[in-house]
Amino acid sequence: MKKNLIVEKSYEFALKIINFYKELPKEYKSLYNQILRSWTSIGANVTEWDNAQSKKDFLSKMWISYKEANETRYRLKLFKDSDIWNQYMIVELLKDIEEIIKILSRITKTTKESLKRN
Repeated sequence: MKKNLIVEKSYEFALKIINFYKELPKEYKSLYNQILRSWTSIGANVTEWDNAQSKKDFLSKMWISYKEANETRYRLKLFKDSDIWNQYMIVELLKDIEEIIKILSRITKTTKESLKRN
C-alpha cells in the first residue's frame, strides 16, 4: 500500500500531542481537554480523504484540516509565549505543525486548481 505523507505526518503529530498532554501537570489538564480534541482532529479529517465522495468533498476535508492546523499553530504560539509548560516540546510541536500546514496548503491549492480546470 502506498504511504501518504500528510496522513503519516498528521498521525505522528497527534501522537506527540497526546504525549505532550500526558506530561502536563494535573492543574492544566482541564484547560487542555478541548484543545486536545482540536489538535488530534487534524489527522482525523485527513484520514477521511480516502472516503471522499468527490474532489469537492476531498477539498472540504483537507480545508477543515488546514483550518484546524492553523488554529493549532495559534494555540501552540500562545502556550510558548505564556511560558506555561515545556518550551522545548512546544517549539518542536510548532515545527511539526508548520510542516503540516505547508503540506495541507499545497494539497488544497492543487485541488482547487484541478476543480477550476474541470
